[in-house]
Amino acid sequence: MKKGIAYLIVPLFLFSCKPKDDSRISIKKITFEQNTSEMKKNLHKYVTVRLTADVAKLTENERKMLPILIKAANKMNDLFWYESYGDKEALLNSISDADTKRFVEINYGPWDRLNGNKSFVDTFPDKPLGANYYPKDMTKEEWEASDFEHKGSLYAFVRRDENGKLYAIPYHIQFKKEVKEVSELLIEASELADNVGLKKYLKLRSQALLDDRYQASDLAWMDMKTNTLDIVIGPIETYEDHLFGNKAAHEAYVLIKDQKWSKKLAKFSAFLPELQKGLPVDTKYKQEVPGTDSDLNAYDVVFYAGDCNSGSKTIAINLPNDEEVQLQKGTRRLQLKNAMRAKFDKILVPISEVLIDKSQRKHITFDAFFANTMFHEVAHGLGIKNTLNGKGTVRNSLKEHASALEEGKADVLGLYMIQQLTNKGELTEDFKDNMVTFMASIFRSIRFGASSAHGKANMIRFNFFKEKGAFTKGEEGTYKVNFDKLEIAMKDLSNVILTLQGNGDYDGVAKLVAEKGVISKDLQADLDRLGTMGIPVDVIFEQGVEVLGL
Repeated sequence: MKKGIAYLIVPLFLFSCKPKDDSRISIKKITFEQNTSEMKKNLHKYVTVRLTADVAKLTENERKMLPILIKAANKMNDLFWYESYGDKEALLNSISDADTKRFVEINYGPWDRLNGNKSFVDTFPDKPLGANYYPKDMTKEEWEASDFEHKGSLYAFVRRDENGKLYAIPYHIQFKKEVKEVSELLIEASELADNVGLKKYLKLRSQALLDDRYQASDLAWMDMKTNTLDIVIGPIETYEDHLFGNKAAHEAYVLIKDQKWSKKLAKFSAFLPELQKGLPVDTKYKQEVPGTDSDLNAYDVVFYAGDCNSGSKTIAINLPNDEEVQLQKGTRRLQLKNAMRAKFDKILVPISEVLIDKSQRKHITFDAFFANTMFHEVAHGLGIKNTLNGKGTVRNSLKEHASALEEGKADVLGLYMIQQLTNKGELTEDFKDNMVTFMASIFRSIRFGASSAHGKANMIRFNFFKEKGAFTKGEEGTYKVNFDKLEIAMKDLSNVILTLQGNGDYDGVAKLVAEKGVISKDLQADLDRLGTMGIPVDVIFEQGVEVLGL
């Protein structure tokens, strides 16, 4: 047992509050001992960053809109709490220790997202793979054998009726009161919007939250080109569902476009069809033509909520996820410049000073970090979205492994794209900067842990690159990139991933994850060194209307 005392009401896992839901467990009050020094150590995994931006450049109506958008975004926190855990208030109100409560808030539950979703409270088991999307006693076999309305929907919880039979509750029904409030806020914001595209999107998104039909609003979001303010809001990514990768989680970002930086980036999406043809894989795996209506922009993010605010924080966005929209319109890639800069300064640079060979530290640059992150998002548009053998979309066929493989694809193809564009003279920086910064970033992302799709993707890449001799580790414990071998390894891994995706090879991906998605003792010792030296794993935000001075 751990030292120090806190009190906790423990619902091992709370599900829907609907009368027919028999998954609820009787609540009993218990006590547990918590090591307060260990909890302080957990909190020190994060460094606090103030999310600020120059709001003076906004119009009067835009400044009026921001608090409304932030209020709408903030409501995603409660929806994600329910998806991740269950009854937020019962949990938080039962904890007396301030540090424990804070760490619970950061993780949206009693499970450490930077440590494989392991419980940091003795009375809780580790997090269920299906979070709060499914009955905790449901097996994969039961799921596969079942058939009910909305079963495969991204936007529905799975529950049991009084007879134990599985059924679905659509999000817009489960969250009827909450989404109505958000919908009204988006309409209120739309009435202030001077930008025609933003006005249309806000209206369509407000309706989508009421019926879980998001494609029209996704298309409208893709059509926005000249707006300064933006909000990404709703159930979006499926990372939280580790059971099937099939349920979307609520989140929101409120954003202000950096028009100057965005102009620099505008031209790169046009290269997607050409880069698709040159991918290092058999022709049949690159037969899809990526949409060229994509755009690439830089933003200051001023508010995170829900899924994107849990554990490791997103620094770039590539949406929508709808495959039909992607093939028709492409995607939008949003680079969150202020959040990116914070992670570079406070995390990546300190990591490089410990783990990267002195002779190569000059290649750690923010421009390379920005480019690597940006082209990671662009690379999501490359490759293949639908399997070649009738197994449906790549996302559906690879199930819970789809996200990790897709993130791995985007990482390595992003680097490949930079190499190709550098060779064409479209990028003028030293490609060695990108390779060394890429290597240092592997250490940064591996620290996100096995519960993160990005962390798992980086584990796979580290072990693959190691086998290919893409880097060596010196006696002093630092890593040095072997540039020629890294370029070869980059192409080889691209081929492996694209082939697995095109074949919808679930077993092949599961084998890759099992064999290479692991951290060796030697690597873990290096990661522990970073923690011992006080280098944070990720950031948490001071954010909101007051921070912006509104």
